[in-house]
Amino acid sequence: MTEGNFVDYVKIHVASGNGGKGSVHLHREKYITKGGPDGGDGGRGGHVIARGNKNLWTLVGFKFKKHFKAGHGEHGSKNRSSGADGTDVYMDVPLGTLIRDIETNKILFEITEDGQEIVLLKGGMGGRGNWHFKSATNQTPRYAQPGVPGEEQRFTLELKILADVGLVGFPNAGKSTLLSVLTSAKPKIADYEFTTLKPNLGIVEYRDFRSFVMADIPGIIEGAAEGKGLGHYFLRHIERNSILLFLIPADSKDIAKEYDILLNELKRYNPELLDKARLIAISKSDMLDAELKAELKAELDLNLPSVTYTFISSVAQEGLQELKDILWKSLND
Repeated sequence: MTEGNFVDYVKIHVASGNGGKGSVHLHREKYITKGGPDGGDGGRGGHVIARGNKNLWTLVGFKFKKHFKAGHGEHGSKNRSSGADGTDVYMDVPLGTLIRDIETNKILFEITEDGQEIVLLKGGMGGRGNWHFKSATNQTPRYAQPGVPGEEQRFTLELKILADVGLVGFPNAGKSTLLSVLTSAKPKIADYEFTTLKPNLGIVEYRDFRSFVMADIPGIIEGAAEGKGLGHYFLRHIERNSILLFLIPADSKDIAKEYDILLNELKRYNPELLDKARLIAISKSDMLDAELKAELKAELDLNLPSVTYTFISSVAQEGLQELKDILWKSLND
């Protein structure tokens, strides 16, 4: 998926349909000159319904279509014939979509299951025809109910991607390169910070035709939890990942310190993120000879004794199968 096609935040305007008017009609046919009231009911207006679709990964479908309007209910007619209901409008959204009120920013709904349907706005009720209002004292009512108007509202759709593994690291740590090597994704890769501005998704193929989803999250900087850099724009995507893969380059001045900074930003944003499984991948390890790697291992064992780590090189294709083995085992434990 190209970066330009990944849309994770849109504002939409939706309107449900008006209910149809009830009919004012008196029954007339041959030999019956003064039949009673037989005006039918109006049909209800169409609903606007959000529906989860597991085959969607982005909100790009809402990039150019942001207005959704359901059909109006038809009016009632003679012989107690009810008007047809207005046409419902379905909006397919990817799993992991939050629907917020645009005014209050309050989360109204969350769609996490395929086929899950949520009525955003109900259509107006149809008016009752005049036959409902006949009585012993008013046998020929010449009035009926109008239909109830539909509703209009603006919503914000916000996507938190659902991925098995989320790549976490500072800008230019090699996350996009790793994703491009392990999957068929084609993220933008360049030698400067914040090359990745939007998350990229890729499917990692594993043994025996098995696979899992990996997400390249834009780089974290210190202070991201307060909104610095890309801030909350990308931190929300980490919430839905099963495993957090911390990518730290081998030429980092202090790997343990970088890991602590990244971990602290996640903790300040949402302490529950620390409950997820974590793994450190030391990238660009092709720059290390055997002696430097041994020194680095001793340092990591001392400073991060409880953390699982592995050495990889995306460019030299080193340690990638071992990395996939560790991730797969962790996903299935």
